[in-house]
Amino acid sequence: MDTPRMGIDEHLAGRLSMAEQHAHLRERHSRRRVIRGGVAAAGVVAGAGLLGASAYAGGETAAPARFPEVLAPPAAAHVDGALVAPFGRHLAFGADPETQMRVSWQVPLPVRGPFVRVGLRPWDLGQRIEAQVRSLHTAALGKELPAVEQYYLHAALDGLRPGTTYYYGVGHRGFDPAVPSAYGTINSFTTAPDPAQRRPFVFTAFGDQGVSYHALANDSLILAQNPAFHLHAGDICYADDSGHGAKDDIYDARVWDQFLAQTESVAARVPWMVALGNHDMEAWYSPNGYGGQEARWTLPGDGPDPARIPGAYSFAYGNVAVVALDANDVSYEIPANRGISGGRQTAWLDRRLGELRARAGTDFLVVFFHHCAYSTTSAHASEGGVREAWVPLFEKHRVDLVVNGHNHVYERTDAVRRDAVGRAVPVGATTHPERDGIVYVTAGGAGKSLYAFPVPDSHEGRVKDLDSVDTYRWVKGAHKATETVEWSRVRYTGHSFLSVESLPAPSGGTARLVVSALAENGRRIDHFTIARTAR
Repeated sequence: MDTPRMGIDEHLAGRLSMAEQHAHLRERHSRRRVIRGGVAAAGVVAGAGLLGASAYAGGETAAPARFPEVLAPPAAAHVDGALVAPFGRHLAFGADPETQMRVSWQVPLPVRGPFVRVGLRPWDLGQRIEAQVRSLHTAALGKELPAVEQYYLHAALDGLRPGTTYYYGVGHRGFDPAVPSAYGTINSFTTAPDPAQRRPFVFTAFGDQGVSYHALANDSLILAQNPAFHLHAGDICYADDSGHGAKDDIYDARVWDQFLAQTESVAARVPWMVALGNHDMEAWYSPNGYGGQEARWTLPGDGPDPARIPGAYSFAYGNVAVVALDANDVSYEIPANRGISGGRQTAWLDRRLGELRARAGTDFLVVFFHHCAYSTTSAHASEGGVREAWVPLFEKHRVDLVVNGHNHVYERTDAVRRDAVGRAVPVGATTHPERDGIVYVTAGGAGKSLYAFPVPDSHEGRVKDLDSVDTYRWVKGAHKATETVEWSRVRYTGHSFLSVESLPAPSGGTARLVVSALAENGRRIDHFTIARTAR
């Protein structure tokens, strides 16, 4: 079972929640002073609206960011900023993708006066916005690894124009992206269009990437899709690679440096929206395991409890509304954070799906999270906690597509309703969710080592349909309940990702999501279409 336990003894870790693991590590390593934070400046710093609007509606100021308790790092001397180059640039939407973008990056050493420059032309980055520094200290958790100091920087861009391309560069005192010698560091992004314009667009998705040549291959293909945004369904970088709770497990925080450098080619231009998986619970930083993630990412923050479960949020782009969930909250298989939201996430999901379904311009609802509602692999199979808590809500609000990771393969169901096949959806078929049910996709082949199915693969170019598959789901007590299922339509043991093209239509016409799965060599392994009457 891939439970991240940060080097805690296996037998001990198996009895501890994430908060208890955090307390154990704190006690082990806290002979030095403990401080609150690890943040050089509280709150996300927002520039004035780039169209002259205030940074926050009604003149509100940003709420102070809440960060975990961490051990105080040694005092770090600032170096000449001209010698420090930013890296690991990554974008994320704010709560409103039409007008908000969050820019994040990393520096290897402390710097003074970090900022973002932004403008409508690459040679005219006239708007300069102060950035926030979130420093992260990791003690030497094993004999093989030294203590690590990491410095993440974040800036909020608000008051942007919908459907507009902006150019930006990140810098600090001594490093200015606006000078000719640094022009090569300038990137761009495009805000979401007004949904009334009904523009077509593409988004991509996968889970379980880590750092590898396979991950690089997927990133290169994703960039070629020119996506409007990318969904990463958890298990992001695998700084705790094995996660088995063995005595020799090593948590290497430096893997995050490699990961953010690896993804920069995409994430510096395409909002990289993450959900949190079991490998993303890092007990060292905070009782909920997410203190490190809060330092690295700035997410929309519109979920039920951003301080406790930052990976639950939503946003809308064109005619597609997206909801990210934290499945650690409902997992039977890996219960370290089970119940962390006290039921608030599920209640929010019910309410938020209803709001998004009623939103003017929304044709499709897409939900993504880590643990699989429906999968047949021999490794993790299906998460019964997700089926119990959330699948009834997906069906209630007529969700169109669910994307998961966790199982390191590609698997796609028929249209499912009440745990059974509502309608068969072979490769190339079209499904109507209101009539047929929901298609669930496991897109966990982003880059990590692959898992196996108990039956042969079946995919585009090699279809081997089966009447049923013997598999299991996780139930209370981390037990496996066997089941025979008929919904496993496409199975592919290989690295891959999902590409989804939204094709809007005039009101009363047929809007479509054209869903394709692409292997790391570019070969298509699956495709199907989701259709709805446009609002």
